Amino acid sequence: MGKNVKVILREDVSELGQPGDTIEVKAGYARNFLIPQGAAFMWSEKAGKQIEQMQRARRAKALQTREDAVAAKAAVEGTVVEIAAKVSESGKLFGSISTDKVAQALSAAVAEAGSVDPKNITVESIKATGEYPASVKLHPEISAQFTVRVTEEK
Repeated sequence: MGKNVKVILREDVSELGQPGDTIEVKAGYARNFLIPQGAAFMWSEKAGKQIEQMQRARRAKALQTREDAVAAKAAVEGTVVEIAAKVSESGKLFGSISTDKVAQALSAAVAEAGSVDPKNITVESIKATGEYPASVKLHPEISAQFTVRVTEEK
């Protein structure tokens, strides 16, 4: 069976952890994905100081961004983001609306949200006109709900 190895995350990896976390993963996953992508490095005794430094920096940043996220949540919560798209006669879209488009529309509609990372937006697949519930993760502990309204492009 696969051997597990300890790695230290350099960046936020969904479902695994945040920068500075020490996690145990399959050796192949670490060797073939996490390390080549720069998302992690191998754990060692000497890496303890690096971990401590990364966690201190993360805590300081989290306090500052948490306050920003609370303000952004108040602005985003309940917002309706409108996106116009080309539609067929049956009401279906040519293609679909990506989270990139949703992120751009949200950033344009709500200045307090700043630039939103499309990876932090959760919305069902949009392939027809109508309203769709969506959420955006503004901070590890804070997310806001909003609505995406897709209309026919005129």
